[in-house]
Amino acid sequence: MDIHEFGKTRRKVSIVGLGGEGILRTHGRGQEARKVILEAVQQGITYFDSARVYAGSESYYGSIWPEHPDIRSGIFQTSKSARRDQKGALADLETTLRTMGLDHLDLWQVHDVRTEGDFEAISGPGGALEAFAAAKKAGKVRFIGVTGHHDPAILTRAVREWPVDSVLLPVNPVEAALGGFLDNTLAEARQKGVATIGMKVLGAGHYVMPDLGVTAELLIRFALSQNPTVTIVGCSTPEEVQTLSRLGRNFQPLSKEEQEELIGKFRPYAARLAYYRGTL
Repeated sequence: MDIHEFGKTRRKVSIVGLGGEGILRTHGRGQEARKVILEAVQQGITYFDSARVYAGSESYYGSIWPEHPDIRSGIFQTSKSARRDQKGALADLETTLRTMGLDHLDLWQVHDVRTEGDFEAISGPGGALEAFAAAKKAGKVRFIGVTGHHDPAILTRAVREWPVDSVLLPVNPVEAALGGFLDNTLAEARQKGVATIGMKVLGAGHYVMPDLGVTAELLIRFALSQNPTVTIVGCSTPEEVQTLSRLGRNFQPLSKEEQEELIGKFRPYAARLAYYRGTL
């Protein structure tokens, strides 16, 4: 599995990671989730995504890591809190650690920053950013990050002004057509040495259009060709994990011409297809 350095942290992670969607964003499907998680470990994936609000994802991890401390030492476990206040965020962190059976997270992220109101609440007095800084200082989290998929200007501002180690943002042909996340947020993160994590790679499956020659593999290759630190994809079966890991081991970047051809297929419908921006 190819690896990247995670920003300026000196940690190294696989260039593909298991996203928090797919089987992880369910309840009551522990055996299926277990197979997917353990397949990812077997395939050499080290980055594992989750969030406090992602259904049973944290509990699925929590059913595995305490049983396998040897595995835990080699993986990069993340989660997120969508709480905007210090007290609520710290409560989320304690719940996350207890649910996962861990004493620390490798990465804890401010989840889904959308508006100026979000930004001000999080970074103001008593805001969640204080909790994130305190948790990092106390060693309960190794690194802190921010995520967003609604407004590239807000996410770029967070990268610029907050003391984050990473940013999670959408990376797909729709974003290349629309502009904002890939040309502004990604560039700002690179300038600051902040790790970049690509999400919404398949557009929740909406961007996979075999009749137009757009496959999941092609979309993952497109995302990897933008050279984020990590590209995460939610998986529902071990076979999907195998496809993702194969692309992470034998990555062949798309040429500029291939990228432009793919972007062109999405350009006429990009605004409508960017459902996660709240445009639908």
